[in-house]
Amino acid sequence: MANLAILGGTGIVPENTELTIPAWPPRDEKTAERLKEVYMSGEWSFNSPMEQEFEQEFAAYHGTKYAVFMANGTTTLECALTALGCGEGDEVIVPALTWMATALAATYVGAVPVFVDIEPTTLCMDPEKLEAAITPKTRAIIPVHAYGSTADLERILAIADRHGIPVIEDCAHMQGGFWNGRGVGSWGKVGSFSFQQSKTLASGEGGICITNDKELADKIYLLKHIGYARGLKQGQGIQAPEGMICHNYRATAFQAVILSEQLKSLRERIATYGTSAKILTDAVADLPGVRVQAPGRLADPQGYYSFHYIFDGEEFKDIPKEVIDEACAAEGFSIGNGTHGPVYRHPLFNLKQEKGQYRFGEGDSCPVCERLFPKTLGISHPVLADRKTVETVAQIVRKVASNVDELRKYLNSK
Repeated sequence: MANLAILGGTGIVPENTELTIPAWPPRDEKTAERLKEVYMSGEWSFNSPMEQEFEQEFAAYHGTKYAVFMANGTTTLECALTALGCGEGDEVIVPALTWMATALAATYVGAVPVFVDIEPTTLCMDPEKLEAAITPKTRAIIPVHAYGSTADLERILAIADRHGIPVIEDCAHMQGGFWNGRGVGSWGKVGSFSFQQSKTLASGEGGICITNDKELADKIYLLKHIGYARGLKQGQGIQAPEGMICHNYRATAFQAVILSEQLKSLRERIATYGTSAKILTDAVADLPGVRVQAPGRLADPQGYYSFHYIFDGEEFKDIPKEVIDEACAAEGFSIGNGTHGPVYRHPLFNLKQEKGQYRFGEGDSCPVCERLFPKTLGISHPVLADRKTVETVAQIVRKVASNVDELRKYLNSK
């Protein structure tokens, strides 16, 4: 008799039963009432009181003095790079495993993205590979706190400081995460966050820059607010800032209200995610061939956009992750593909290496990222919010990972 449901065995989740996955993005009547109040007030944008309030709340949560709220997490990166003087002829170092915005923000300001490989443990930028990628053209370094881990800020910042290069933390996945006692985003010159609909704090679209540098904060504000300094009313910005091309990258009070309400429960949410991550980690701790994405070395608490299993042991050498996911789905839960893979291989990334539009820190690829992408499966963060669901998913992954021979039998039968 087969154990795995995909070969006729009994599934973990009974037939005609679905696991409870909390709705995302979250919705509640209190937020709806606050949105109605803003709607009726007519103070919808242009540095409205609600935007200012959220900026202050978010900066305080993560341990910075200043925050600039804007349209999305791509504009935040672009404005941060511009404020730091990055432009034509410069290079910006980014990890191979991230969403395209990290690399394209450099392109938008006229610079060239330089891809550095990832650590096999955290899946974040490898500090060992970083230094070799630095040249006299390097103007900024953007480590990404990816999925369920935090880039090694201590080592990355030490290298950056030694070369006099500013660091922009890409925290699109890491709202609420802390590193060595301070919020992520507060360690580099600028922290950049996204509030796109799938994120841990979500407002459909939205982004924010945080910093402890007032001059940088003022520049970023001008850049996103078509040259208006903070506090000026519409029509008062009569002198454009010299040497800075500014944009309308404003967000609205409606997004600020949604995010402000979600921020109130973020610590509790992150704590719940941490408990869930331990359950999912313990489920495979004694199994050969499978491991989890390691949390950040000094992350406490670790934030989670998603939770990742890595099937890179010899036991799973010839088994595609799609087969593993099919087996999990037959048991009652599909994990999913997990990562986007190397940025430079994403079908929507249309820059060309041969045209000098990007380069690699060393060699002609990022081999660790290339090797691990086909072996990584991820669970989205809303799943982590329900204890019973997490315990069931842990059972499913353990069962599937414990029956490698049956996975291979199923693969051979296809």
